[in-house]
Amino acid sequence: MKKGKDSIYCRYIKRILDILCALAAMVVFCWLYAIVAVLVRIKLGSPVIFKQPRPGKDEKIFNLYKFRSMTDERDADGNLLPDEQRVTKFGKWIRGTSLDELPEAWNILKGDMSVVGPRPQLVRDMVFMTEAQRRRHSVRPGLTGLAQVSGRNALQWDKKLAADITYIQRISFGLDCCIIWRTVQQVFFHKRALEYTQVDIVDITDDFGDYLLKKDRISQSEFDRRQQEARKLLGEHNEILENAL
Repeated sequence: MKKGKDSIYCRYIKRILDILCALAAMVVFCWLYAIVAVLVRIKLGSPVIFKQPRPGKDEKIFNLYKFRSMTDERDADGNLLPDEQRVTKFGKWIRGTSLDELPEAWNILKGDMSVVGPRPQLVRDMVFMTEAQRRRHSVRPGLTGLAQVSGRNALQWDKKLAADITYIQRISFGLDCCIIWRTVQQVFFHKRALEYTQVDIVDITDDFGDYLLKKDRISQSEFDRRQQEARKLLGEHNEILENAL
């Protein structure tokens, strides 16, 4: 049977299963959504839901929804403090248990995402990808993916993106089931992800552009140019949302 993004499974069946899974999760775990929402409101305040623009299929930008895991603490100049300073003990807990990702079921239901696929990165990461790496956006991004069960943040950027391309080439019902099962093992049984290839520990707070700059793989001028490109894309996304209101 043909595999990959042009297979019958990927083109017709996968979306139907995504809708069924998202609906089932929202109905069966509605009590869990309510509990986490209340805890977030008590521990971190409002808004309870955090949204962030991410590139989706065909690089169309959508708003990814998560339960909030950071405070809004700012410095004396009114700028948000670094992420690591705003993540509370509670925030680390809901991230560690992946409870913060429950609202992504709504993204799946809307068609922004799939249950399994390349994880949606930031827009400022996308603009630094090569043409080959950007092929990861030829399918819907996923709640979980091959890179997440193959090392997750322990994978260097190149290996993480390579895993995404491998997934796109091999998409099948069996592979999706395998990835979902391994994700369940990691989340509920804390089973360590198998290595997709040799694992290199990197600073997981680095954006892709920062990583490339530190490795001297791009110049400062190229870094600045692509950051400007990311800001332009986000500006266009915000303008579209404003016009839609």
